[in-house]
Amino acid sequence: MKLSLFVHMERTLPDEPQEKLYQEMIELCEIADRGGMHAIWTGEHHGMNFTIAPNPFINLADIARRTSRVRLGTGTIIAPFNHPIRLAGEAAMTDIITGGRLELGIARGAYSYEYERLMPGLTAWDAGQRMRELIPAVKKLWQGDYAHQGEYWSFPATTSSPLPKQQPHPPIWVAARDPNSHEFAVQNGCNVQVTPLHQGEEEIVRLVTCFNEARARFAAEQPLKIMLLQHGYVAEDEADARLAAEELNRFYHYFGAWFKNQRPVRQGLIQPLSDEEIAANTYYSAEMMRTNLAIGTANEVITRLKKYEALGYDEFALWIDSGMSFARKKASLERFIRCVMPEFH
Repeated sequence: MKLSLFVHMERTLPDEPQEKLYQEMIELCEIADRGGMHAIWTGEHHGMNFTIAPNPFINLADIARRTSRVRLGTGTIIAPFNHPIRLAGEAAMTDIITGGRLELGIARGAYSYEYERLMPGLTAWDAGQRMRELIPAVKKLWQGDYAHQGEYWSFPATTSSPLPKQQPHPPIWVAARDPNSHEFAVQNGCNVQVTPLHQGEEEIVRLVTCFNEARARFAAEQPLKIMLLQHGYVAEDEADARLAAEELNRFYHYFGAWFKNQRPVRQGLIQPLSDEEIAANTYYSAEMMRTNLAIGTANEVITRLKKYEALGYDEFALWIDSGMSFARKKASLERFIRCVMPEFH
């Protein structure tokens, strides 16, 4: 199982300089590359300091110049916000700039906060249908001289300019949760990204089972892959692990508040949650984070990841966005590289 890093700029306080946050993100990426991690993934989000990532291609082009071998992935492009011609060209240009290291992850998007700002009235269903129209169109544009008449986009014969360095095209990944999404991905020759978020082993098993059933039904002969994206923290000791669980519990409370899209937002920052509000919300808890996420000493994390490998996951992406200080993120990542990764080489 390959081990990768999933990272964004994240801002929780208005006095945190965004330039400093970017340089800290870059330092984590450089550590990942030097340490031999397989890939770095970063996504697309808009108007949210919780996840600052307006165009992952810009970040990946910069990261490519600061790294030597790590694969560079979009985790993920939001399908309804991208025209097929534009996406095909931008992805191909990024593939050229990165020397053929691009992995193209695409999703329907998740936050109604973004939907109502970029495409008012967009529903999750429509976003998913747009993704299903977008991906085949992008692949045809890379083949060239492709005319499209669809439900959401129409254009005369067009060839992506430029064409990607990787042939026939960079690997495409689809963010999938329900069986239909897994089937769409497999039928279109795409790898699959999954995240159980804060949920436990039952969801992790369900997701890989959906993928395996889709492959068996539609494309057993294709060498398609599945990646598990999950929060983790490699701790010095149990006290450090408990602190990480508390920090990730707070992170998920903010994640949930952004997802519900009911809380006031000012200058890209959500209205702070009080300790009382966090304590009163039993949907998340520090105990749940400690049990369900890849949190623990190096040996504990190794044992957990070995289970994922045995289930059939081809890649594990360490989701490092957490609301933690840069120093704690860096220390955990260095322990991950030094103590956990050798068990998977």
